[in-house]
Amino acid sequence: MAGKAYKWTSIAYMVLIFLMLYAPIFVLIAYSFNESELNIVWTGFTFKWYGSLVKNQEIIDAFKNSLILALLSTIISAMVGTLAAVGMYKYNFRGKSVLDGLLYIPVVIPEIVMGIALLAFFSMLRLPLGLLSLVLSHAAFCIPFVVVVVRARLEGFDRSIEEAAADLGASPWKTFFKVTLPIIMPGIVSGALLAFTLSIDDLIISFFVSGPKSTTLPMKIFGMVKYGVTPEINALSTIMLVVTLSIVIVAQSIRLKKSS
Repeated sequence: MAGKAYKWTSIAYMVLIFLMLYAPIFVLIAYSFNESELNIVWTGFTFKWYGSLVKNQEIIDAFKNSLILALLSTIISAMVGTLAAVGMYKYNFRGKSVLDGLLYIPVVIPEIVMGIALLAFFSMLRLPLGLLSLVLSHAAFCIPFVVVVVRARLEGFDRSIEEAAADLGASPWKTFFKVTLPIIMPGIVSGALLAFTLSIDDLIISFFVSGPKSTTLPMKIFGMVKYGVTPEINALSTIMLVVTLSIVIVAQSIRLKKSS
C-alpha cells in the first residue's frame, strides 16, 4: 500500500514539474494565434500576427542582428575554445593551473559585472559600440563554455591513437585533422550549440556593449515590456521553437539510424 502511494506521489510530482516547465511555452504558442492584441483573454483564432510579423521591420532587423551575432560569435568561440582546450590538455607549461582557473571566471561571475568590464575596456580602446563590440563580447563570454565542453570530451581521449598515427608517418597537423578532430567533434558541436544558445539569448552583456543600430531581439523584447509585448513576439517565438524542435528531431533521427 505504501509502495503504491509512493509511486502515484512520484508520478504526480513529475507531472507537476513538467507542467511548470512547459505550460508557459504552450500558453505562448496558443496566444500567438489569439485574435486579441492583449495577451490576457482568448477572443478567437487567427493567423494575422504571423502576417503582421513579416511586416514589422524593427522586429525582423533585431532578429537578424541576433542571428548574425550568434553565428559569428559561435564560429569564433568554437575555433578558439577548441584550440585552447586541446592545447591545455596536451601540453604542460608554467602558469597552466592559473590560466585554467582564469578560464572559469566568465562562467561564474555575474553577467552584469562582465558587461560593465567590457564596456570599460572598449571605452579605453575607443572602439565604437556596435556589431563588432557585440561579437567580441559574446565570443569572450562563450569561449570558456566551449573549453569546458571540449575538455570533458578530451578526458576520455586515448593518446595512443595519435602516437600510432605519428608512427605511421602522419605530421602533427595531419594527425590533428585526421585523428584528433573527428574524435572530439561531438564535443565541439555541443560546445558550439551551447555558445549559440548563450549568444542569441543574451541580454545583459548586449545591453552594455551594443550600439544604436545593433539592437538584438532580447533587447527589443525587453524594451517592449514597458509598453506591452505585442503578439508578433509570440509568433516569432513559436516559429523559433518549431525550427529548433525540427532540428533536434532530425538530428536525433540521424543518430538513431547511425546507431542501428
